[in-house]
Amino acid sequence: MPATLMNERDIEFMLYELFDSESLIKRERYQDHDRQTFNEVINTAKAIAEKHFLPIRQKLDTHQPTFDGKKVHLIPELKPAITAVIDSGIGSATADYDLNGMQLPPIIASAAGAYLTVAGGVGVGYNMLTTANANLLQAHGSADLIVKWVKPMRAGRFMGTMAMTEPGSGSGLGDLTTKAIKASDGTYRLSGNKIFISGGDHDLAENIVHLVLARLQGAPKGIKGISLFVVPKYLVNDDGSIGEDNEVALAGLFHKMGGRAQTSTALSFGEKNGSIGYLVGEENYGLKYMFHMMNEARIMVGTSGAVLAVAGYQYSLDYAKNRPQGRLPSCKDPDSPMVNIIEHADVRRMLLAQKAYAEGALSLVLYGTQLSDDERTAPTEEQRQYAHLLLDFLTPIIKTWPSEYGPKANDFAIQVLGGHGYINEHPVEMFYRDNRLNPIHEGTTGIQSLDLITRKVPMNNMQGYTATINEILKTIENAKSHDDLSEFVKQLNTAVDTLQQTTQEVLGAISTKNIDLALANSVKYLELFGHVIIAWLWLKQGIVATRALAEQPHQEDEHFYRGKLQALQYFYRFELPQIDVWSSILTTTDNTSFNMQAEWF
Repeated sequence: MPATLMNERDIEFMLYELFDSESLIKRERYQDHDRQTFNEVINTAKAIAEKHFLPIRQKLDTHQPTFDGKKVHLIPELKPAITAVIDSGIGSATADYDLNGMQLPPIIASAAGAYLTVAGGVGVGYNMLTTANANLLQAHGSADLIVKWVKPMRAGRFMGTMAMTEPGSGSGLGDLTTKAIKASDGTYRLSGNKIFISGGDHDLAENIVHLVLARLQGAPKGIKGISLFVVPKYLVNDDGSIGEDNEVALAGLFHKMGGRAQTSTALSFGEKNGSIGYLVGEENYGLKYMFHMMNEARIMVGTSGAVLAVAGYQYSLDYAKNRPQGRLPSCKDPDSPMVNIIEHADVRRMLLAQKAYAEGALSLVLYGTQLSDDERTAPTEEQRQYAHLLLDFLTPIIKTWPSEYGPKANDFAIQVLGGHGYINEHPVEMFYRDNRLNPIHEGTTGIQSLDLITRKVPMNNMQGYTATINEILKTIENAKSHDDLSEFVKQLNTAVDTLQQTTQEVLGAISTKNIDLALANSVKYLELFGHVIIAWLWLKQGIVATRALAEQPHQEDEHFYRGKLQALQYFYRFELPQIDVWSSILTTTDNTSFNMQAEWF
């Protein structure tokens, strides 16, 4: 069976028909590019994925990193694969030219990265975290920090991490205890422990640049007293060469159910004299700066959820088309030939569910990626501010919906393969395990739901919420000119009404009732809102498909567009109606979970 990666036709549809990425070349930053260069980068990523990562994909999963007490050991094939990404320039595809970048639009870089993620899993996570680290420092670091740390990361000499979580505080960053003391030379001495640091130690680069959250002596308690520091594994000499060890010690490795190619580490900082750190920005504003990287990472997590769902769907679809088994219920002749399992209605149901989840999620993360570009490069300040407004509001959904429904799609992929889905000769079980990590990464689903309803919805007099609703209503109005979409127009209109009514009820409960009770079902609010967003994006895809079919395309494209409309229909008939149940739970402030007592379990 061919080891399918991404659906190239769907990538083309998303980039050039749904989001009109070709129009980006009109912007000054991208004027050196055109559709051909965009496609060349994507094809290069695909070639690297197939040549360097796909042959070692299973080995990366089955041979986890080890630690002998002194050094981390990775499979030797990973380093040349990582080097191929760096040498191609894709690792710094969106960076400025003068920082070894290609100045590519993020949406193109995301499409290219999808191939690498599917083939290499979190093996390419080292590159992605480095890019996010460098982006944060470029936005908030001093000129000296950019020269000393960003340039080597862009060049692939150094790699980067984000070090936030601690053994005693977990997601509660306000309780972190890592300490920072200012030295007479203007640097800082850090001491403390961090856990679950992805890429925290390895030998893939000359140095590792940790971005570490810590608390200065006398700083305010809680999140308002957190500062951000650059803490390298090794110090760097004035000439850029590697200097002394900086007391960043690997305390141990974690071995997870998935994402096994990337080290997950426990790090100890400054056990003797303190690790030397360099302040990013101002003291006590560290969490604000770190959110730059966290929000970028949240889009990355959502993207991982989406592309792994697409990969599982592609693989199980190919399997279903080629696996003969059984006969249709209408066939009573035992001597008749078996049919391929795609002929069975229940298999089609599972494939259609995967398509609806995966391609819906992919459209969401690409939309978020484009908004992240628009807030920096859109032609007018008004457009940039509007993009920021939408992205800031939608980030909890962009991170969470794909990371929750991506594994559901992978679960269906396993089921389509039957007994073969549970063995590692096929990658669908690995896709599921890798994807199951995403709901915990960069803020759990529960944390994201609280952020959505308590911060993002009421923020700035509900401007982000209102802007999002208005975008949905614009699409509904646009779809009204297509009679074939009338069923979905009506249903989405009703869904928006349900969302708005539910939102008002929940906000009212927060302000007038026990706030803990009012927020007990916040995850269902995020899920409800996420379903409305995915339904909206499926309607946008439906508009494009309907217009294309009116032009009487060739047969292959006709099948493609009709597949889009059928997935749209599936989501509206099987998934969107569930929001009514969730709305009822929310508007009645259901107390089932809240009233459950610890002693009753």
